[in-house]
Amino acid sequence: MQQMTDPIPVLDTQRLTLRAPKASDLPTLTAFYETERSHMVGGPRSASQSFTSLASRIGHWALLGYGLWHIDNRENGDFLGWVGVLNPPDWDEPELGWTLFAHAEGKGYAFEAARAARAYAAQEFKLDGMISYIRADNTRSANLARRLGATYERDGEVIGTPCHIWRHPKEAA
Repeated sequence: MQQMTDPIPVLDTQRLTLRAPKASDLPTLTAFYETERSHMVGGPRSASQSFTSLASRIGHWALLGYGLWHIDNRENGDFLGWVGVLNPPDWDEPELGWTLFAHAEGKGYAFEAARAARAYAAQEFKLDGMISYIRADNTRSANLARRLGATYERDGEVIGTPCHIWRHPKEAA
């Protein structure tokens, strides 16, 4: 493990800013995790568990030197969701993950953010050809993985939940 010595990088795409999680995101995260929609990413969660999730995002960066960015719309600053690399100790390998709030879906934001995060992770973190854990019933994420050039690799499990493991192409290829 390494310690975070640099601030969390900010990435700008055409329409988005990928930035560090911050305390002012907590109300939006709490509202999201109180919905059934959050079941694809470990929810529903209480307000206290949402706080722990936010704190762990920052801690992931501090411990591993990479993690999740929160996604903002560059035009209006709207917090849209998150994207980035996760690698808790019990996971097979680093994962490229993403989640958008309902109002942000269907606009290409997840594709734009995931491409930027994946390219940055390959170049700066030397994490190339990562996987994504996707629940079998999460057709939106599976479709996005395909659009990103990922291919189904095998069945797997993450946090005790069966899932499909998708392999992303190497950026350097």
